[in-house]
Formats: sequence, C-alpha cells, structure tokens
Amino acid sequence: MLKTETPSVRHAQLDQYADADLVDALVDDQLQAVQAVIRAAPQITAALAAAVPRLQAGGRLLYVGAGTSGRLGVLDSVELYPTFSWPRERAVALLAGGAGAMFQAVEGAEDDAAQGAADLLAVAPGPQDVVLLLAASGATPYVLGALAAARDAGALTIGIANNCDAPLAMQADIGITLDTGEEVISGSTRLKAGTSQKIALNTISSALMVRLHKVYGNLMVDLQATNAKLVQRAVRLTMHASGVDDASARAMLEQCHYHVKTAIVALLNGQTAQQADAVLARTGGSVRAALASDRTN
Repeated sequence: MLKTETPSVRHAQLDQYADADLVDALVDDQLQAVQAVIRAAPQITAALAAAVPRLQAGGRLLYVGAGTSGRLGVLDSVELYPTFSWPRERAVALLAGGAGAMFQAVEGAEDDAAQGAADLLAVAPGPQDVVLLLAASGATPYVLGALAAARDAGALTIGIANNCDAPLAMQADIGITLDTGEEVISGSTRLKAGTSQKIALNTISSALMVRLHKVYGNLMVDLQATNAKLVQRAVRLTMHASGVDDASARAMLEQCHYHVKTAIVALLNGQTAQQADAVLARTGGSVRAALASDRTN
C-alpha cells in the first residue's frame, strides 16, 4: 500500500478527540510537510538550475496534475503574472477533466493516460519548455501520460510525488519526492501531501523569478499594479529601493506606467523613464545590472 494511503496509527481514534486535540492533531501533522520539502531541497535545487536556461531562452512553465495536485498547479501558474509580470501564455496549467475540474471533481479523468498525453501535446511542448508534473501517489495515469508526451517532445520534466520510488519521480528528468507519509485522515492527500506540493511549487517558481530578475534584493519589483492595494505597494517598493518620498515615487511611477523596476532605475540613475527602460532592456531586466551599467558608463 502507498504510504499516502496507509492509515495512520497515531490517530486511530481521531473521531473521538476533543475539539482542541483534534485541531492540534491536524495542525501538528502539517509540520511534516515542511520537513519533507527540506529533505527534497537538493532535488529542488537541481530543478531550478536546469529550468533557468530554458526559460531564459523563451521557454514556458507547463503544469500538469489531477485533483488537489492539479488545482495547486493552476494556482501557482495564475499567480505568476500579477506577482512577477510573467506572461500568462508562458504559464500554462493542465488539469485532468479540464477547467471545470477546478471547481467540481470530474470522476475518472485522472485515470486517462491518453488524455493526459493529448492535453499536453495540444499546447505544443518544445525543448525549451519546463513541465512540472504533480501527483501525490506518483502513479496517476493522466499525469504519466503527459510525462511521456513531454519527454518525447524534449521538454524538461520535473516530477513531484509524495511516495518513494513513484513512477512519476523515477521517470521524469528530475524527480522530487516529498515523503510526507501517512495522512491524519487516511488517504486525504489534500492535507500535508498537498501542503508540501504547495511549498515546493512556491519555492520553485519564486526561485525561478528571482533568477530571471523579477526581484531586486528581496523586493518584488516586477508586479502588476492592477488595483489600489498593488498601486500602494508599488509606491512603497519604489520609496524603499530609491530612498525618495511618496510624491517623488508616485510622479516617476506615473511616467513609467507603474513599472517599479523602471522607476527605481530612473530615480537612482537620474534618468527619464524611457532611458531607464532602455538600460533595463540591455541588461536583461536586471535592476542591479542596470544600476551598475550606468555607473560604469
């Protein structure tokens, strides 16, 4: 029996726990998700190193999963544009059962390997693409079908599973095993198995965005200021990075359509928004390199 399906011997009488003990048991078990990701750090690091050059060459992030795992992939993909201005067309999520399965389970969809392959091929994967495949069991047919198609297309495949020696992790170019063990509620991998996948995805995608110059220091300088909260965040980030006051930050941000990167470079280099954009273009979007470039010219 898979570890993720094995009944936990620690909480065999869970339904009889007092409220406080029930909450403690569920929360305490989640700590194992963090530990599982820590143990997998070397594989996550390898995935980062392999993915960066492909994305720098124009590749996409393609997510594949079913059920909870697939929904976590969708979540990670859709957050990259507002957080890092990562183009929507370069973060594509495939979910067994289609988009409707995000809100309502589509029974049996995860058992169709041929559909997994077909869905993956429909987005025309190529050698520069990075395919993140998720399955707690590590043996979901839909995900394995997509994995085979991705490998045939020459894409980088990263398999994330919660059981040791799972086919998904073993057959992917880079396998990441998040060994979270038995669930408090037997087989409910929406619990700590899902939590570990969320942490791993956050770590991989955030690290990628750092390497792709979407972060300056630890500031998210490539966000999309699409609402009042994010506009204010853009102002605060610009003030913090450049040392100017609120009015100066807002004035420059208005000139560069609230692109924080451009505002920071313009303010610190004493340039116009257009000049700052040009410097950033020459330095691959790196704020740090743009500032250094101006000092050496």
